[in-house]
Amino acid sequence: MVVALFSPDTLNSASVIKFMDERLEQLIRQVQDCGSTVDRSHLLDLLVDEILRSRSWCRPSRGQPLSGIYLEIYQAVHKQLASEVDRQINSYNPEKLPVREWINGLRSRALRLILTHDRLQIIALEAQKNQPDSESRQYALRELVEAIRCSGKLCHPHRGKFSPDFYKLLYEEAVNQTLVYVCQKIDTYDPFRGGKFMTWVNFRLDKLVIECYRQFSSPQTQSFACVDDLERVLEKQQPLTPTRGLSIELREILEEDPNNFFKKEHIRARPDANFRAIALAVLSGKSWKEISVQFDLPIGTLSSFFGRTCRKLAPTFKEYLSAETA
Repeated sequence: MVVALFSPDTLNSASVIKFMDERLEQLIRQVQDCGSTVDRSHLLDLLVDEILRSRSWCRPSRGQPLSGIYLEIYQAVHKQLASEVDRQINSYNPEKLPVREWINGLRSRALRLILTHDRLQIIALEAQKNQPDSESRQYALRELVEAIRCSGKLCHPHRGKFSPDFYKLLYEEAVNQTLVYVCQKIDTYDPFRGGKFMTWVNFRLDKLVIECYRQFSSPQTQSFACVDDLERVLEKQQPLTPTRGLSIELREILEEDPNNFFKKEHIRARPDANFRAIALAVLSGKSWKEISVQFDLPIGTLSSFFGRTCRKLAPTFKEYLSAETA
């Protein structure tokens, strides 16, 4: 007996994941124990439907069923995945490999096989058909970006030139900028001049890896020691002449941090990457590269958050500094 579908409104995210894993395990056992060819085929379809339920690609547009290239890709992945699950399921042991890890690997491999260069190009041309700024264009671009990420066809240029940790951060930033470029410049892609779509994408990625490296390596982005961002913002508010040097007093304010005021400001879903921790790293003279490795976050994400929060908290810093010099 297959368990009933859950209501997302009644469960938190951890419960939902646990429920889905239990459902997957139950379906797997049912397929493994099934002796009837007809019943096994039906259960396999149910299992593959469940595996694809949490997909991030080929999601129906609001109020619309899947159609066109998106429906074609979904059906092709479903067929490929069903074949692969059927081949492997009897030897699968959940005690050796967690069910989530097993099904994620199967789904990822199936999608990579289906997302050929030709299909990716069709998705790109589909995005071009929609009017700029329209809801249909935004949907098509979201599907295109997700397809690019999942296809396994992004190149890894200049990998041997950098340490693995730094390349990981550099590459992530370059990929993000490349995908933004694809969304902004999709109408400039011409298959008759630019060749295959992923050739056009990877050409841009190659250039951006080097460009990001130059940005990260420049003196302006490497040096945090002088805390230019924060000093500049504070001086715009009111010229300050602290007796012991601004950076010393800033450090003391951050270290004391009454009521965790500065610690509460953090990058989304990363309370460890909070303003207090980042600013203290800044005042210690660490480079962008070092702080990126420390928090395992792109340099662009960290610097943007730091500059934005400096401006937001400038009045608070001004009050603290004025009180100390009064």
